[in-house]
Amino acid sequence: MKMRAFAAMLSIAFVVACGGGAPATTGASSAPAVAASAAPTATPVVPIKMKVAYSNIAGDFLPVWTAQEAGIYKKNGLDVELLLAEGGSRTMSTLLANEINIGILGGAECLSATASGAKLVVSAVLAPVFPYLFMAAAEIKTPADLKGRKIGISSVGGSADIATRKVLRDFGFDPDKDVTLVSLGSHSVRTAALFSGTIQAAVDDPPNTAELVDKGFHSMYDLAGKKVASAQTVVVAQSAWVSANKDAMQRFIDSIVEATAYQKKNKAATVAVMKKFYGNSVAKGFEDAVDFYLNQVEVALPFPRAELWADAQAELSKTNEKVKAIDVKTLVDSSFVQSAADRAVDKR
Repeated sequence: MKMRAFAAMLSIAFVVACGGGAPATTGASSAPAVAASAAPTATPVVPIKMKVAYSNIAGDFLPVWTAQEAGIYKKNGLDVELLLAEGGSRTMSTLLANEINIGILGGAECLSATASGAKLVVSAVLAPVFPYLFMAAAEIKTPADLKGRKIGISSVGGSADIATRKVLRDFGFDPDKDVTLVSLGSHSVRTAALFSGTIQAAVDDPPNTAELVDKGFHSMYDLAGKKVASAQTVVVAQSAWVSANKDAMQRFIDSIVEATAYQKKNKAATVAVMKKFYGNSVAKGFEDAVDFYLNQVEVALPFPRAELWADAQAELSKTNEKVKAIDVKTLVDSSFVQSAADRAVDKR
């Protein structure tokens, strides 16, 4: 009996020494997650749960979707619930209401929220260029034909708005006087408005552009081809959550970087992912769309460089002095992407 009791005591001591307690989970108001010194991609006993919302059905979000469909989040110890919030403004509101942990949305919305007092951290930029073509109806032959026309955006101050204003200014127009900008709430509604004739022009992207071309629309300005820099689509969270959940944030960024590498090696699977998330809203153009995003938009290491906000900050500052005062360097944290680079996550 004494020997059995002694053996039991040894067993308990061994479990305690090895850290046998239950690992922390993550949520909008959870306690700090696993210590940052732990290996960021070592799978914990219990996956870290998190809610992540993306703002639109668009190719910018391919790495976010692929990480889910290819099991990369799970492999990296995450249990991710992906949600569609329909529009950057709504996604930001959901984030600030603590209904989600991470938002995937436009960098311009992050400036506006910061100007209103939000404390945010952008840890990655998934689309460092505008992934758009400026599409116009068949009767609009030249830029001059745009004068007085209705042009769609998702929301004032959003990424599509910033891109559209850049195009119009390059055409020599005053966006607030020479055309009518129509806020439509989301990317999908903007595309539908082009098809219905409610608007005559808007920025759009593959695969939507394939069907638009079939309907007689044509591209008047290729922002992606011109490599117009932008913090088009970013990974953002509230700074308090990031501080308390650094390991969870690192695992998420690792997963995005790994998913981007996976897409390059698995085009057919990536096409299938895009088709799944677009559903029945688009019937063609997926193969070309994947090529477009992999070759013209995505980067292996999505560093959040402050200069990517230059156009958005300049545009938004015209109507909001507080945006002009923002030091974007205080908004971004490149350490998570740098850690992924140091560990060659992009080579997996």
